[in-house]
Amino acid sequence: MDWWLLAGVPVTSFMVALSGAMMPGPLLTLTVGEAARRGFWAGPLIIVGHALLEGGLVLLLLAGVGIWLNRPLILGLVGITGAGFLGWMGLGLLKASRFSRLEFDTEKQPGLNPVLAGILMSLANPYWLIWWLTIGLGYVLFAYKYGMGGVVLFFVGHIAADFAWYTLVSAAVGQGRGFLSDKVYRGFLAGCGVFLVGFGGYFGLQGVKFLLSS
Repeated sequence: MDWWLLAGVPVTSFMVALSGAMMPGPLLTLTVGEAARRGFWAGPLIIVGHALLEGGLVLLLLAGVGIWLNRPLILGLVGITGAGFLGWMGLGLLKASRFSRLEFDTEKQPGLNPVLAGILMSLANPYWLIWWLTIGLGYVLFAYKYGMGGVVLFFVGHIAADFAWYTLVSAAVGQGRGFLSDKVYRGFLAGCGVFLVGFGGYFGLQGVKFLLSS
């Protein structure tokens, strides 16, 4: 077994998930509003709900791995599709890093239970499902080569990124904008964009290898 590749699973999973988490969307809006109303713990609690939903989705994806998905042709097509989506995300992050601002509109206060809100807001975001059917599925298949241990490492790295970012956002809402400036935010976006473009190239290469072996 390539132990160095296995060790890289949670690290790369963390970076890919962080890149997606940082883009403005419904979950970020919810976190800002709930953190303003409930305080720091709103962000982590929202991600608990988000993590429960994604854990269930990973189990559903795994349920089809052995019978339908774990084939060179499928792995190759998923890998190439995921690579294209990663590259598109990366270029989008690089473009966004030139002008994006991290908005702290604290007037948006849904008032839902944070855990339930994390589940519902994730389901309401079509981008979330597209991510999991392309990049997420490809990564689950890649990690599954190392058995359930690989999948667990993938999921731990993925969820750790969500917890890290949304906890930081909750803290920023509590401390004020100076805690996380637009300049720092744009720097994060640019760094993640470069990583996604490079990782997309690696993902695509693996997909081509699978297709050639099919």
